[in-house]
This record gives sequence, C-alpha cells and structure tokens, in this order.
Amino acid sequence: MMLDLMLGKKIGMTQVYDVDGNVQPVTVIQLGPCTVMQVKTEGTDGYSAVQLGFEDKPRRVATRPERGRAEKADTEPKRFVQEVRVDELDEGHKTGVVLTAAEFDRVRVVDVQGVTKGKGFAGVVRRWGFHGAPGSHGSSKVHRRPGSIGAGSTPGHVIKGRKMPGRMGGVRRTVKNLNVMKLDTEKNLLLVVGGVPGPVGGFLSVRVVQRESEDKKK
Repeated sequence: MMLDLMLGKKIGMTQVYDVDGNVQPVTVIQLGPCTVMQVKTEGTDGYSAVQLGFEDKPRRVATRPERGRAEKADTEPKRFVQEVRVDELDEGHKTGVVLTAAEFDRVRVVDVQGVTKGKGFAGVVRRWGFHGAPGSHGSSKVHRRPGSIGAGSTPGHVIKGRKMPGRMGGVRRTVKNLNVMKLDTEKNLLLVVGGVPGPVGGFLSVRVVQRESEDKKK
C-alpha cells in the first residue's frame, strides 16, 4: 500500500552535509506512524479516500465521535486526522492498518503543508511591510498608520482586499518542491532541504511530488 500523502510533525531544523560536501539546512519531520481510521468508497460515500490519523489523543479529551471512530479502527483517538483521495482501493487499504515512513521509500521531492506561526494582531508596517510616514516630528504626526484607505465618492466604500491591520499568521501554507535529503525508516524521520510552515511540534501534511524512477531503481 503506497500512499502519496503522510501526516507528521515538525521536530526542528539542523544542517547536514550532502554528497558534494556542502552544508545544507534541513528540517527534520517525524513522518508517521499513521493509522488508517476510516476507508471511504464510491458505494458508501461517493468517492474513494483513506482517512489517516496521527499521534494519540487521551480519550478523556476526545469527543464521542472521535472515540467511536477510533474503536472501529481498534486504536486510540488521534490529534491530527486528514483524508487522502485515492483512485482505486486495494487490499492494503483497510481500517486499522499502521503506515510508517517506509511509505516514502525512494521519494525525492515533496510538498509540505502546515499552519504558520500565529503572531497576533499586527499593524500594516509589520504585517504588510509598509514603509510608514516620515519619521521626523515636524513633518508628520502619523508614523506607522496605513494612511488613506478610501476610494473617493465612487464607489464610496473601502475596496475588498485592502491591506490593513489585522491578525497575522495562523494560516495554512504549502511549501512546494522540497528535496528529500534523508529518510530514516527506523525512527520515522524525514529530512527535507529548507524550511517548512509552522512551529516546532506543529502538524504537517507531506505529499509526494516525485519518486525515483523504476529504471533508476534497477
């Protein structure tokens, strides 16, 4: 059973040497183990998908639906659950099956999706990089405000999408085409070149972009 998506969490960043002796900054991701919580089929749900769960959650903090789903899969409730669409279901797509980092064997390029760090309420200078008004006291009394936001009497309202102060961070982002530096199947660790969204301990979705070709494996 080979899926193109696995769940994990960010462990942190470090640096390793590549085959040419150059230092590469890498992000260490704990990739799995993931448990198949539910299998959806065309007959029952109208589409084919596998629902994966990552990292056990105490039963006392889980909802009744979460506990019921976990009991059907003969496992514990999970903190991070996500569906993976599949074209065809095979014998390996069964509820309760545990998937490890070995699913990403011979994977060379991945996309990593996560929720960025929440930074709270921020003004336009910090949030959008506005330069602000002149800094001297004589020429300006407004230094970090956004300035005019209206569009005159026509259309007579603030245009939707205007860059203004507001909550910064805490949004889902995807970093594409990250090269895989190393895969440790024993410890379920994946090392990718570059940074990924979110804080240390944040949950991630890792999707396969490119696997090693069959000709190269031979």
